[in-house]
Amino acid sequence: MALLEVKDLQVYYGVIQALKGISFEVNEGEIVTLIGANGAGKTTTMQSIMGLIHPKSGEVIYDGQSIVGMPTNKIVQLGMTQVPEGRRVFSELTVYENLLMGAYINKDRSKVKSDIEEVYTLFPRLGERKGQLAGMLSGGEQQMLAMGRALMSHPKLMMLDEPSMGLAPILVSQVFDMIKHLNETGTTILLVEQNAEKALSIADRAYVMEIGEITLSGTGKELAESDKVKEAYLGG
Repeated sequence: MALLEVKDLQVYYGVIQALKGISFEVNEGEIVTLIGANGAGKTTTMQSIMGLIHPKSGEVIYDGQSIVGMPTNKIVQLGMTQVPEGRRVFSELTVYENLLMGAYINKDRSKVKSDIEEVYTLFPRLGERKGQLAGMLSGGEQQMLAMGRALMSHPKLMMLDEPSMGLAPILVSQVFDMIKHLNETGTTILLVEQNAEKALSIADRAYVMEIGEITLSGTGKELAESDKVKEAYLGG
């Protein structure tokens, strides 16, 4: 069953059309990835789904409900969250305080405390650094924190925008292992990623975006074996 449906979404920046009527879906329990070069419209797609950008036309249906025009905080309350490109942790706050920010919709303080302990169990490094300012963490640790903060709202669907950006290869592998683990423990994933090889290796299904349009779709395995995808995104 489709948890998220995007139908004929069109977005403009002034006179420039950034999304040209894209349609795709994410079924409950899946990892779905959008791959494409810089400027393809992947981040615009994410921001449109989360209500940060208002599309000119089209539909975004989450869990059977239209969410176009809905404020972002209401979308989060429905069970969707985003880990933004560049992590965007609150650098002047501690690890613990960043996690509290992710729990702003939960008024049950005892539940928030147990949720934070669960994040520390999932990401032990964050537990070790809970009193440290987020701005002093490494890139990999900040990515863990951004994911942990997103988990504090108990999302059914987590959207991740370029989670491997700027990370060393060993950390990239760790981040993708974490994404896979989150999915296996019940979180549906929509992943935007320039590292096509890694993204396709964990994706149930995938879509290729080029200049505001979806040009290819299939299973992660099918696209990884596609000559067109190999040539454009996998180094031949």
